[in-house]
Amino acid sequence: MTWLMRMARWARRPPSMRQVRIVAVVIAVVLVIAGLEWLGLWPDWATVEPRGGRLPRLN
Repeated sequence: MTWLMRMARWARRPPSMRQVRIVAVVIAVVLVIAGLEWLGLWPDWATVEPRGGRLPRLN
């Protein structure tokens, strides 16, 4: 139901062209980064090493 309300709001007041451009640029940057990583061109210093196990408990 929430999604229907959101779609109705967007149909009444669509986002500005500036907002559409910003979203398009962000999506393009994400796709470029994903493509570089997939091709193996992403530098090792920019890769986050996954942590194994659970997070430590704070007492």
